[in-house]
Amino acid sequence: MEKLEQLYEGKAKKVFKTDSPDVLIVSYKDDATAFNGEKKGLIVGKGAINNRMTNHIFKILEEKGVPTHYIQELNDRETAVKKVSIVPLEVIIRNYAAGSFSKRMGVEEGVKFKTPILEFSYKNDELGDPFINGYYAIAMNLATQEEIDKIATYAFKVNEVLIEYFDSLGIDLIDFKIEFGRYGSNIILADEISPDTCRLWDKQTHEKLDKDRFRRDLGNVEDAYKEVFKRLGIENK
Repeated sequence: MEKLEQLYEGKAKKVFKTDSPDVLIVSYKDDATAFNGEKKGLIVGKGAINNRMTNHIFKILEEKGVPTHYIQELNDRETAVKKVSIVPLEVIIRNYAAGSFSKRMGVEEGVKFKTPILEFSYKNDELGDPFINGYYAIAMNLATQEEIDKIATYAFKVNEVLIEYFDSLGIDLIDFKIEFGRYGSNIILADEISPDTCRLWDKQTHEKLDKDRFRRDLGNVEDAYKEVFKRLGIENK
């Protein structure tokens, strides 16, 4: 597989064309952003951690029946993935109150919900990724009802698998954001699952082990990412 020209550069990743029309290479960066790019910084080692963690978790999800874009890990920072057309929805699952939910709803952070909450945001940085629902998505031709139903089913399955997995690592899965893509006639999981896209709290101390340490200037950001990676047990694999 030959890596060709760069197609796209986002906040956390670069995407490259390959000599295969259905395969792309994703390269993870150490750049960190928050608040739709208003805050910028660097988290040393983040790219490698997020790449390897995402691949590790995507393989677990594949085994549990959730299709993903993962093909092959090429090195610490690069992965070959299926070329998909991203559905312009950010899909958020919340198990505990935190972040924007707590501000919006006046619920103290850390309160556990009776059932997980599913949210959609319109993936549009210029508009600030506004909160929408399935009716918006259908009316704006962002997704069909069938696609929304499939996305919701997969999102709750991802949550179920990740809650159990992170619990075994001594971590509470507070919430997370995922994205899906169209691959032929199928909907599959794309993007990443990492401390950039999940809120992860130590079960005993409730210490934040995720990007909130960067967002809120809590310090020890690199150490938090490294701690999650260490608990995955894939450092030397």
